[in-house]
Amino acid sequence: MAYLQITALLLLAGLSRGEDFPFRDPTLPWEKRLDDLVNRLTLKEMVLQMSRGGAKNNGPAPPIERLGIGPFNWNTECLRGDGLAPGWATAFPQALGLAATFSPDLIHRVANATATEVRAKHNHFVSLGDYVDHTGLNCFSPVLNIMRHPLWGRNQETYGEDPFLTSQLAVAFVTGLQGDHPRYVKASAGCKHFDVHGGPENIPVSRLSFDSKVAEHDWRMTFLPQFEACVRAGTFSFMCSYNRINGIPACANKKLLTDILRKEWGFRGFVVSDEGAVELIMVGHLYTHSFLETAIASVNAGCNLELSYGFRNNVFTRIPEAVAKGNITLEMVKDRIRPLFYTRMRLGEFDPPAMNPYNALELKDVQTEAHRQLAIDAAIQSFVLLKNNRGTLPLKAKEVFGKKLAVVGPFADNPMILFGDYAPVPEPQYIYTPRRGLATISAHVNFAAGCAYPRCDHYSLAEVKSAVEGADIVVVCLGTGTDLEMEANDRRDLALPGHQLQLLQDAVVLAAGRPVILLLFNGCPLDISWAKSHDGVGAILTCFFPAQATGLAIAKVLMGAEGANPAGRLPATWPASLQQVPPIENYTMAGRTYRYYGDEAPLYPFGYGLSFTNFRYSNLVTDPTVAICGNLSISVVVENVGTTDGDEVVQLYLRWGKSSVPVPRWQLVGFHRVAVPAGRAVKVPFQLPYQQRAVWSGQWLVEPGTFTLFAGGQQPFQETSVPSNILQASFIVTGNTRGTNQC
Repeated sequence: MAYLQITALLLLAGLSRGEDFPFRDPTLPWEKRLDDLVNRLTLKEMVLQMSRGGAKNNGPAPPIERLGIGPFNWNTECLRGDGLAPGWATAFPQALGLAATFSPDLIHRVANATATEVRAKHNHFVSLGDYVDHTGLNCFSPVLNIMRHPLWGRNQETYGEDPFLTSQLAVAFVTGLQGDHPRYVKASAGCKHFDVHGGPENIPVSRLSFDSKVAEHDWRMTFLPQFEACVRAGTFSFMCSYNRINGIPACANKKLLTDILRKEWGFRGFVVSDEGAVELIMVGHLYTHSFLETAIASVNAGCNLELSYGFRNNVFTRIPEAVAKGNITLEMVKDRIRPLFYTRMRLGEFDPPAMNPYNALELKDVQTEAHRQLAIDAAIQSFVLLKNNRGTLPLKAKEVFGKKLAVVGPFADNPMILFGDYAPVPEPQYIYTPRRGLATISAHVNFAAGCAYPRCDHYSLAEVKSAVEGADIVVVCLGTGTDLEMEANDRRDLALPGHQLQLLQDAVVLAAGRPVILLLFNGCPLDISWAKSHDGVGAILTCFFPAQATGLAIAKVLMGAEGANPAGRLPATWPASLQQVPPIENYTMAGRTYRYYGDEAPLYPFGYGLSFTNFRYSNLVTDPTVAICGNLSISVVVENVGTTDGDEVVQLYLRWGKSSVPVPRWQLVGFHRVAVPAGRAVKVPFQLPYQQRAVWSGQWLVEPGTFTLFAGGQQPFQETSVPSNILQASFIVTGNTRGTNQC
């Protein structure tokens, strides 16, 4: 903002320079304001700010009354809405479902709507003097860990298994959440869990003491790229994870938190511990022998803020003793405190309130009609059509009008299990279960849960029979839910839980040839091989955890409403069995994800998803040669050769020819979700920067050779594939091998 504009705002606010501390002077540069504020703090005050990361008795960071600084709670969850906060909020689909949209634009809009509600509610809480958990503006989101094993309980919180897809969606989320104001941040982002973190939670060992043993090559090629993208996007913080990395706890890992994050990537924000991760350096990993030693290790490694299990007398309260002994310098403490207050400055805390337009947001800006509609659109875009035999879907109006629908299964009418973990809580009137949603398209809906909960330990065939017999269309709603997969709770196998498969099989028999549609609500992949192969199941739609808009979105997709042609694509591979996947505690990437998968075909591949229409690809154009540090321009034409308008996710994969180090068999390097009207064609451009050809060999290298591109609506060479074709083209990279830092 220009100097004259700032001055005018100050005058309007009735303030004049010199009446307050310089750190409150918005005409000064940020660094000068930080210098002034930090140099006014005592060691005791700094330590209290660093040791109060939030969560129960561990927060908020206390006020500093002599400087007019109020409390601040760091502990807010914003994964897909204002999660866990007091009061209502719009609940968007769980993160893995958002990833299935393959739409950075959608993720950006969801994140921005989330920030609006977080800020609006925060303004309300501050007006009441309320600084409890989840009332602040600093978000512990997004989750950027790679979905590397199908049983990990937190798969639902991720953006899937691919580092490139995750990177693109991370940038969209961070920029959407933080907003586009030139001076103020709407809500600050925090990327987690840093790093090499992706299971186990509790099976076969606890995450709280687990050592992730990772090769440097896998670390660089798979577990770090999306976090570097988060730095480039401008995130304000990182959360260090519970696990060790090659023997060193993440929150005491200088290589991770200083050498890579700060020196290599240039990150200037703060690092907060996962809840209790600093204490676990000692009590879980046995890496240190006292809280004093733990404070020294974590602060010197690069940790700024402790989020403890609620302890008041926690690890970071030992910092003064470490300073007195010379183990931590006072300058180090000042260095660690600076990004905490810089974040608060950018959130607008120390500027005149009238300067910050986000201060005008109120509770009326929460759960708005626009946000509720966005929740519906996001759910529709997230659904992945896995099967659609003989055009079972979309249903025709004449097939539904006046006919009887049966909706059965534990997910058919239980709103509590449709949200997944870290969910916001909307007003009940805005929550649509499948049963409630289907009632909007048919006056005759028969319902039976069959089993009350997803575990499906107790199953009533009689209930299902009473609902299905006489119905013209049967919708079966199965899945997992947070009882079976979530933080601290891994799955034990891929099977449909309890008697769910029996429920489905009984429904097919009872339907006696009438249409059966299977809806799945899950994060982890499920073994649905019977449903995939059996003709009695006409269509399968995986919905992830769509949250409040579940039923409305399902009704629109099943009826093929305008804009509701499914185009979600799987953001992770669904293995055919656990024999195809290495053990969860083994951190090699060999045999994991589509990039390094074994020879056996998965049940469903990454990037897979059907449509109500068909597409055809043509005219893949690229330069035949490119210099070693050159960027490549690529285009392909996609035509909708069906009779229904629809979105297509155009996917671009790169295959290396000869490389000096092991590389993925192919790598997603571009994607665009594009709307293609029936009978029309769209030209889709891509840019392939040289960095995406780079391989890790002690440093990032670009190498000469012949490379192959694959363009289409799916991966190449898949046993389970969509009807559209795949094009391929080769190009030659000329020149000598060099480091990317030399380009």
